[in-house]
Amino acid sequence: MPLNSTRGGASAKGFGFTSGAIIRYPYDLQIVVVAGGGGGARGNGRGGGGGAGGYRTSTQSITTIGRVLTITVGDGGGANSGGPPQGNPGSDSSISGTGLTTITSTGGGGGGSGGSPTNPGLSGGSGGGGGNNNGGGSGGPGNSPSTSPSQGNPGGSSQDSPPNYVAGGGGGAGGPGENGTGPGGGTVGYGGPGSTTTITGSPLTIAGGGGGATYGGPSVRGLGRDGGGNGGAYSPSQSSVSGTVNTGGGGGGGGDGDATGAGGGKGVVYLSLPTKSYTGTTTGSPTVTTNGVNTVLKYTGSGSYTT
Repeated sequence: MPLNSTRGGASAKGFGFTSGAIIRYPYDLQIVVVAGGGGGARGNGRGGGGGAGGYRTSTQSITTIGRVLTITVGDGGGANSGGPPQGNPGSDSSISGTGLTTITSTGGGGGGSGGSPTNPGLSGGSGGGGGNNNGGGSGGPGNSPSTSPSQGNPGGSSQDSPPNYVAGGGGGAGGPGENGTGPGGGTVGYGGPGSTTTITGSPLTIAGGGGGATYGGPSVRGLGRDGGGNGGAYSPSQSSVSGTVNTGGGGGGGGDGDATGAGGGKGVVYLSLPTKSYTGTTTGSPTVTTNGVNTVLKYTGSGSYTT
């Protein structure tokens, strides 16, 4: 409906009425879109950590009543216990609608497996870490496809480092995954850090990478960061850990002996708009809170908002 029109019998020049509440236009809609995190690679060797889901923000002007904004929240890549050599990539998240510039964040790349040959991490919003099995593997590229500002970072590489054989960590929205380095004791790749948003009112750091796995030693396994899961280890035995749900965190890589690479965390979408402009018309059951004069919607699953 255009701005200078009538709705419900009331003049809507510069504002309208919905359920008795004044709806003022235009206003700025703040958006955070996080894709599903990539899964860690299975441990037929040492699996690389999964990359975080892409992390994007946008502020867009809403000028019209009654537009439906469609929100899609991507799933994390599933656990990898016997499938492809690399971990499973996460799924994209997005928001779109008439008059809105579509924002799509790309799912995180799966970690690289330490198979024969060693496999690199996959590309994605953030890239998966490289696997290791008597040979180093490269981390997957992040910010793929390219966005500006960048939606993520590359995964860390691994280096042949007997006797412990360490894998790289998955990339995070705030920085690359750490490399697995040698020789000798070896340092396992930690997941890359996430990015911080204050859209809910308090700082929230999400979209971190999953940790790489190791054969063993003093540096037992790579830790995930900011929603990313920890990598596994063969000796002592430690299982990989999944990325945290609705953070887009990458899953931890699997330890030796065909151990499971953990799944990535599901994504999330946040919207923030002036409370005086909030219509209350939603699908998908978002969590609704307030932050000062703004209303904040947190979508943990797909849905919609009608302006």
